[in-house]
Amino acid sequence: MQTETPLFDYTLRLADNALILGHRVSEWVGQAPVLEEDLALGNLALDLIGQARAFYTYAGEVEGKSKGGPGRDEDALAYLRDAPAWRNVLLVEQPNGDFAQTIIRHLLYSAFVHPYFEALSRSKDEALAAIAAKAVKEMAYHVRHTGEWTIRLGDGTDESHRRAQHALEELWPFTGELFETDQIERALIEKGIAVDPASVRARWSSTLDHVLDEAALTRPRDGYMQSGGRSGRHSEHLGFILTELQFLQRTYPGAKW
Repeated sequence: MQTETPLFDYTLRLADNALILGHRVSEWVGQAPVLEEDLALGNLALDLIGQARAFYTYAGEVEGKSKGGPGRDEDALAYLRDAPAWRNVLLVEQPNGDFAQTIIRHLLYSAFVHPYFEALSRSKDEALAAIAAKAVKEMAYHVRHTGEWTIRLGDGTDESHRRAQHALEELWPFTGELFETDQIERALIEKGIAVDPASVRARWSSTLDHVLDEAALTRPRDGYMQSGGRSGRHSEHLGFILTELQFLQRTYPGAKW
């Protein structure tokens, strides 16, 4: 997929991350371990989907300006793109697995996005800054909620500890992509629009170290890191997500509530 401007591509990446993880978390609704957590996970998903809508709407505006006409709306961007056109990181499309895997995946992502959005709220792009300023408050709760659960699981029973450690080791190779930059982002970073992910790595690492220490979990060593999602090279899991996410719109084009 050829994008019109670096700003469009950058905004689309932020939107895709939020929507795909929001969809993943929403798969727990009605299936969480306890009713309270069923409601909590539903709220986490709604936060992410709300962020995605805001970013998609702005991406459409950017696209429209570059074309001199209307850009795609949030529904077109969410429902009418095939997997190679998606720009989310691979971490967010990984399967829910058991409850420990879902919690650890969310912790790894939210511990990154929280300081990232704090920095983005100071962007020279006023629209991005406004979206990030609202989202950072939501992600602070996501970090706290998943951090508390990680501690419960890691410092709980032998079985919960084993599952949490296994999830951490399985998902760790997907964290490197969070800190990658390419030509698109570097140009926006130089203009003060985008955030250099390297600038939040210390915060991300400190948050994780604090939680994992309390949870009695061992932080995996850095090794080979998976990547490619932001350039459209995804795991097989994204295709299954999109099959479910896009089914209604693909089956009944233009359908409205």
